[in-house]
Amino acid sequence: MFGTQHLALFIVSGLLLNLTPGPDSIYIATRAAKQGFKAGSAAALGIGTGTLVHVCAAAFGLSALLAASSMAFTVVKLVGAAYLAWVGISLLRSRAAPAESADADRTLPRLADAPLGKIFWQGFWTNVLNPKVALFFLAFVPQFIDPASAHKAGAFLFLGVVFDINGMLYCHTLAFLAATASQRFQAGQRLAHWLNRSVGALFLFLAARLAFARQT
Repeated sequence: MFGTQHLALFIVSGLLLNLTPGPDSIYIATRAAKQGFKAGSAAALGIGTGTLVHVCAAAFGLSALLAASSMAFTVVKLVGAAYLAWVGISLLRSRAAPAESADADRTLPRLADAPLGKIFWQGFWTNVLNPKVALFFLAFVPQFIDPASAHKAGAFLFLGVVFDINGMLYCHTLAFLAATASQRFQAGQRLAHWLNRSVGALFLFLAARLAFARQT
């Protein structure tokens, strides 16, 4: 579909990644818990908009690079595979935090109240200026593009938009739950630990798959 392959695997992988607790989730939940659902939504939309910037930059820049030479394809492929493997191993090695800790209240940042516009731009710039997000898209998305597709940039954009929409659905659900609970959101440590391991194993699989991909 639209020059892609293994779309179902891409969607499942993206959802699992979004469910993994991280800085974006913490920021959204904290804003929603402190200022309500609208603030959480503004944070989520800012992060989602930042994601689209990475998607567009990677789609056109990477497509041009891969079309230039087979060597460029091989370099990007191996670097991407190494990055995914590193992320996967890091997640597998992560340990569950103690159930109770004197520093438990430091797991979420303490943010001062801010207008919705400022919250949006804070989320936007936090995402855009994070090089790890760019690396993720460069490593993750290309392996779901059909090598025979004549419109690889279009396929990249389609996958990026699908990923972003799924992310926004999750982020707004998180904002709603955090706002409804009227307290800071924190995933159960045991659940977060096993989720990290599951996503880590998936990333290792994707890294191996990417390493053996062929250019056509």
